[in-house]
Amino acid sequence: MIEQNDQNNQLPKELKSIFDEFEILKHLRNAGIKKRFGFSCSYLFQVIFCLIFHHKKWFTLLSSKKGDRYPAKDAVYRFLNHSKFAWRRFLTLLSANTIRKVDALTNLERPKVLIVDDSMFDRNRSKKVELLARCSDHSSLTKRFYKGFRMLTLGWSDGYTFMPVDFALLSSIKSQINGISAEIDKRCLGYKRRLEALQSAPEIIPAMIKRAIEAGVTAHHVLMDSWFTHEPLIQSIVDLGLDVIGMVKPTNQRYIVKHQRVSLKELYRLAIPVQGKKGILRSIHTTTAHGIPIKVVFVQNRNKKRDWLAILSTDCTLSEQEIIRIYGMRWDIEVFFKATKSLLRLQKEFQGLSYDLLISHTTIVFTRYIVLSWQNRCHTDQRTLGGLFYELCDEVNDLDWAVALQQLIELLEDALKKTNKKIQKLIKNQLQLWVDGLPSYIKAYLPISLCEV
Repeated sequence: MIEQNDQNNQLPKELKSIFDEFEILKHLRNAGIKKRFGFSCSYLFQVIFCLIFHHKKWFTLLSSKKGDRYPAKDAVYRFLNHSKFAWRRFLTLLSANTIRKVDALTNLERPKVLIVDDSMFDRNRSKKVELLARCSDHSSLTKRFYKGFRMLTLGWSDGYTFMPVDFALLSSIKSQINGISAEIDKRCLGYKRRLEALQSAPEIIPAMIKRAIEAGVTAHHVLMDSWFTHEPLIQSIVDLGLDVIGMVKPTNQRYIVKHQRVSLKELYRLAIPVQGKKGILRSIHTTTAHGIPIKVVFVQNRNKKRDWLAILSTDCTLSEQEIIRIYGMRWDIEVFFKATKSLLRLQKEFQGLSYDLLISHTTIVFTRYIVLSWQNRCHTDQRTLGGLFYELCDEVNDLDWAVALQQLIELLEDALKKTNKKIQKLIKNQLQLWVDGLPSYIKAYLPISLCEV
């Protein structure tokens, strides 16, 4: 009865400590995610957050023996479909707070980067989802089409830990299947995000980066693949005070060499060959058509050895190896996409028709990744334990459960020796009944003398 009435006691101990450390529920309130009556938003958020750790979906959880302890389906869907909650503000506050903690563990000389990329948000089985569009999968060689959205994501990485910072689920004006619901209030935040979904990625990315910087996220470079590395977007990011490192393809984009406009293929012929560096073919200092100084490095294509790939950098002070090494950090966001879709049930856990539900659930999935990413950093980086670790690591050994159980039994036996024979006999009988009910693999670790009682 106490457990049912305590709405704040929904998290395992491991997660509760992280929720308290990151002040996640405080960030929810600061983002305006709260209610005046009924189940609190913090309680509903915790219940949905923990679904993945119960290995259950919402329907199966309500159908279980403990289903009566949880709110009904309508309460959860009203929470996820609310159009006035500032989910973007919540994610930005949480990410910035976590990045500051990770940044304190990172060497000052190590480059920190923002990564921009998009991924499929598949809803092929849907027909009436708000703002549903027919999108092209540019990562596929066959260029197949799917129904859904493009999930444009901004993330932060130090080459070891990745944190999602912001995202937008992009629809399309030309290929739109469903439009904006007529019932949505045009003054709310949900309507603004719907309008954003109809914009192009180059229009949204500078605003996302600017919000991250204003929230306190520190970075030196912005990494992009060839779908985003175009001059107008590069100029917008450089104006924000960040350098761009991205792959470029042979398109109509032109570069200035000795007052002549040349294509990327012509630039490769003019570039100086690099000797003694495996995989690096050529490099050249040049400017874009609008005068942005850049350095272009040409590397060998591993899939087609006769072909080459070009990586552009607006930071001309970096060496060829350093440009390639930093650009390699872009792979972190690909791992993030794979983990959220395969392990954290992105786009699968809740099947709603509202655009607000897509935004809220995606934010909760990103929050799960942030928590797991921080836990992974804490378990693999000894510095997260503080100076106490270095003082005690040679003296303290972890006790496994078998040793701890044996010591507990021995402590109980010593306590029994100080009591009278009647109480000793009663407690030993109760203890023997408890031992008899244990599995055989646990009994093997218990003292032999106990089994002979």
